[in-house]
Amino acid sequence: MRLISQCLNVLARWTNWLLVKSKLLPEDPIAQFELDPNLPTFYVTRLNSYADLAALDRMCKQLGLPSPMQSQKIGNTEVPRFIAMQNPTPLFSNTAKPSDALQLSKEIFHALKANPETKAQILPVSVFWGRDPGKEKPGLATLLGHSLTPSWLRKSFVVLFSGRDNLVRFSAPIDVAQLMNDKADVEELPQKLLRVARVHFRRQQLAATGPKLPSREALFNSILAAPNIKKAIAEEAKSKGLSHHEARLNAQELLDEIAANYSDAMVRVADRVLTWLWNKLYNGIEVKYADQVRTLADKGHEIIYVPCHRSHMDYLLLTYVIYHQGLVPPHIAAGVNLNFFPAGGIFRRSGAFFIRRSFAGNKLYSAVFKEYLSQLFIKGYSVKFYTEGGRSRTGRLLPPKTGMLAMTMQSMLRGIDRPISIVPVYIGYEHVMEINTYLKELAGSNKKNESVLGVFKAIKNLRNYGRGYLNFGQPIHLNQYLNEHQPDWRQSITADEAPKPQWLNGQVANVADQIMTNINASAALNVINLLATILLSNEQFALSRQKLIEQLRFYMSLQKQAKYSDYVTQPNEDAEALLEHALKLEKLEVLQDSLGDIITIKEKERTLFNYYRNNILHLFAVPSVIAQMLFNRYEVTLQECEEKLSTLYPLFAKEWFLTPIREGYIQDILNSFADHKLISFDGVKACTNKDNSALTKLEMLGKVCHLTLERYAITSSLILKHQDIKRAELESESEILANRLGTLHGIKSPEFFDKKVLSNFINTLREQEVISISEQQTISAAAPLNQLQQHLNDLLPARIWQSIHDTL
Repeated sequence: MRLISQCLNVLARWTNWLLVKSKLLPEDPIAQFELDPNLPTFYVTRLNSYADLAALDRMCKQLGLPSPMQSQKIGNTEVPRFIAMQNPTPLFSNTAKPSDALQLSKEIFHALKANPETKAQILPVSVFWGRDPGKEKPGLATLLGHSLTPSWLRKSFVVLFSGRDNLVRFSAPIDVAQLMNDKADVEELPQKLLRVARVHFRRQQLAATGPKLPSREALFNSILAAPNIKKAIAEEAKSKGLSHHEARLNAQELLDEIAANYSDAMVRVADRVLTWLWNKLYNGIEVKYADQVRTLADKGHEIIYVPCHRSHMDYLLLTYVIYHQGLVPPHIAAGVNLNFFPAGGIFRRSGAFFIRRSFAGNKLYSAVFKEYLSQLFIKGYSVKFYTEGGRSRTGRLLPPKTGMLAMTMQSMLRGIDRPISIVPVYIGYEHVMEINTYLKELAGSNKKNESVLGVFKAIKNLRNYGRGYLNFGQPIHLNQYLNEHQPDWRQSITADEAPKPQWLNGQVANVADQIMTNINASAALNVINLLATILLSNEQFALSRQKLIEQLRFYMSLQKQAKYSDYVTQPNEDAEALLEHALKLEKLEVLQDSLGDIITIKEKERTLFNYYRNNILHLFAVPSVIAQMLFNRYEVTLQECEEKLSTLYPLFAKEWFLTPIREGYIQDILNSFADHKLISFDGVKACTNKDNSALTKLEMLGKVCHLTLERYAITSSLILKHQDIKRAELESESEILANRLGTLHGIKSPEFFDKKVLSNFINTLREQEVISISEQQTISAAAPLNQLQQHLNDLLPARIWQSIHDTL
């Protein structure tokens, strides 16, 4: 028997070497979990499988961890390192033999108790062969069918066909010392260890594969049988003079239009295609803070991903990243405009469900969609949607649309028994594929519908777009959030669709703003958005190579020393290497003369660079204001900085979805300026170093927020001049004045002239009680407007004010 076992082990190792390609999560478990390869080590897995053992052994060798195929000696006791919770099902039986995991656990704990000086680490390890979740009601069993405890024959086929999709995931080691301290009776420890392990593996299985899939027909029938759908069908029949059967067919057609048709096979094909695509398009995809999402999934949370929306590539990139983090791809809310042949079918089988732009006037559609979404949550599927609604054409976050979020929170009120966590996601690129189209749309061109020709054109134009960046932001735990902000929310829970509680709209709006705030708090600095921020603040959009490198180094250091948020990331390379990388992206031009290189933005890229600057403008808002104060006045106190920002920051916060200004942030900025020899700062007063290099750096940083402050100045000046002015007239005159300043001062930033940005600013002034708006839409200045105007006057150069006053 021992000889047979050894032969099977050898066979499994050779098979693993020839047929298996494993992915490791996390990428460096030794560093992440602070493992010590020299300690006695044991591996707990779900299934006693030679294939699993061989895959694990191969990973352990790569990592330098003890081999699971060998025994571990503790004192005088020798115990196998590999502990499996379940044995495979025999080929001609439905009942597997009991595992020896309990006995092995007892031996380990007895040995540790006999040798109290010995420390050990017990590592749970999950081994997945493919990510097929299986069916709720499988048909006849097949050799390839889903099974948690496959026979050796079925496992052979699983390895043969899914060996290239093997995932080995290490989890944090079980705290053995804590277990032994909690349980005085060593006999109880093995049972507790195995109970913890069973729950852990069950949750990891669900996180990696998702719940079992119902047939499409069964899903539709369950939705159509829901009481609120029956009611909606009856109302549809009555209002349109249809028979009940005809109204039900209408509801079924709507479901067919909406519902995803998830296929694990399609996801595996898409994974290979997307791997090729990313290698073709990008020099790399940087992913940060994924470990916190895996932790939530392991704890059984329902996860809702809410990313910003820059490009159609977002749909593919985020799903791809989630899959490669060992998590099940989410069901994706996609605009119905993407449901065109052949992309619609591919997206649907990859987990996309389609949503119309508006539900207005179609009660049946609204009821069917809400019930479908509720069923996704009830069954435990993760979901992804874009709360901005559409893609940002300016690079700024758009004001959130709250429809999907409201339906999500209403689903909670139907009594979902798992905690729900929203995970904001920041997505950034060094090149956005559609950016030229965005510019045309901002200039007045009509938005083009997606089509097959558009897809082939995009494929034809594929080229190197630099790097992509994806940061998972700080999660929002909805249950906890409502407990804190709406303590009585559980009183609204009902099993069926219930009238919307009065508090819901307000809390939905608050959560939506928090999502956008957390997205911007996890922004990724990259060389293109940094260079855009620097060069767009300079005349002729150019700098000498050396000055550009110095300013780039300064901005990166500033973001390290005076962090806006712990979630903000930046490249690891130094400024020289980043500039060389940027030059390869063909957005910049190098002009040469006898004094050295000058780096400038190419003519056709200058307006486009505003998009990239807008991705990170919020990170430099406060440093820019302080730098401008120091450049203008040479001496400022910490208190003066705080007072000026107490007026401006609420306006910035509303426009850019900023977190409340943290304690010590302004002082950190001044300390950073002092470290760079731009100022002297004693903790109270800052004095500008008046040499040219220091003044130049402060001037460039101060100009970063000029366009925003100029927009504020235009609007506030018009209100103060006219006193009582109609809102429509204010918006019209502000637009005219903005266009004139744009012509006079060479401003090409699209959002400077954007009516929506202006309208949102007027709303913010009202919310901050800087102005009042009557029922007749007449705007009147309040006392704080004069203070705002004074601050703007202190910050903006005289030539801007002269242009405004000449026009007024």
